[in-house]
Amino acid sequence: MNRSPIAKPKVLIITTGGTIASVNGKPMIDGPALVGALPELGNMAQIEVEEFSKIGSSKMTPAHWLRLSKRINQLFRADEGLTGVAITHGTDTLEETAYFLNLTVKVDKPVLLVGAMRSANEISADGPANLLNAVRVAVHQEAVGKGVMVVLDERISGAREVWKTHNRGVATFSSPSSFLGVVDPDKVRFYRQSLHAHTVDTPFNLNTIERLPKVELVMDFTDFDPAIIDYFAGKSLDGLVVGSFAGGRMSAGMIKGLRRAASAGIPLCVASQVPEGRIIGYPDYGFPVVFAPDLSPRKARILLMLTLSQTKDDERWQAYFERY
Repeated sequence: MNRSPIAKPKVLIITTGGTIASVNGKPMIDGPALVGALPELGNMAQIEVEEFSKIGSSKMTPAHWLRLSKRINQLFRADEGLTGVAITHGTDTLEETAYFLNLTVKVDKPVLLVGAMRSANEISADGPANLLNAVRVAVHQEAVGKGVMVVLDERISGAREVWKTHNRGVATFSSPSSFLGVVDPDKVRFYRQSLHAHTVDTPFNLNTIERLPKVELVMDFTDFDPAIIDYFAGKSLDGLVVGSFAGGRMSAGMIKGLRRAASAGIPLCVASQVPEGRIIGYPDYGFPVVFAPDLSPRKARILLMLTLSQTKDDERWQAYFERY
């Protein structure tokens, strides 16, 4: 008795550039060629490829995030049989793109970001194994509903928690609140999931948004000059994020500058530069701010952009930073 072959899951690989597509001294590898060098991918899924961009991730902008998120939503709407999406990406801003997509992709199907720390022509290049593992996660049934994830070095990280911690080490991505799971040689294993709302459970709909609010980021340091804040306040900003010392503590100069910015009506957000340990108790600086209790300053900037695009009601902003 002949049996029909079981259809393989369908995975779209979107390429954006980065080290995973880099060859030292030569142009970046095209998306189809990058994926085509790994015929093993076809053993796991029906693979389709779309080249979104071919840039280092230090060149990513909010305009790229908007276009990428809208494209992913469009692809899932157009093809109900699409199992998941894996995005190859440079590691410098991978955690930012991942978090933006975690808040704006409107499906519960797996969306993975994957990169590499070694160029394609280096000895022991890590890109091929990382991409294979990302597709393995994309087709795993337990990956559904976990939000956007990052897969590198056989570890699965949640987009909200992941940080890049090393310039060269292949184990660069860390999650202070622990990894979601691992990609072992024999199987994918999940151990936990994030309790923060994401993807289908956020209010951030990009359908009517063509440009994100302009939000800048300033890091505090000893003997901070408040004139730095005056400069930013004069740039017609929609919001400003401050990378404070641990626990939300700030220099006298930073507080002085922010007081003037608050008087000018600029929405302010305070996040800690320190990877671990929440901002506790929410210090009273004498002017209104929203706190990002455990987000990195770079991710707090993303959430403030999306919050300002959603609501002008400042009484709701803090709830957004607690929930997302």
